[in-house]
Amino acid sequence: MRKFPKPTEQEINEGPQAVSFQIANGNARQDCILQTTFPTRMQAHKYLLTNWPTIEKMARDALAAGTIEGGQIKLVMI
Repeated sequence: MRKFPKPTEQEINEGPQAVSFQIANGNARQDCILQTTFPTRMQAHKYLLTNWPTIEKMARDALAAGTIEGGQIKLVMI
């Protein structure tokens, strides 16, 4: 099992990390952001990839409901 590196000083100062991604919306792309509780970007990105089917469904549900803030779909990990 691969161990994650310790958070950098910058990551510690920034706090929990967010990961940006896009989903297809017809012929366009929709920007999305997932706010996580992980201290490093690598951990947040791995969480996104590991849980992609669930996160993509949540983003598509938010898109269908029209819950777009500032041109982005914002998801929060709890």
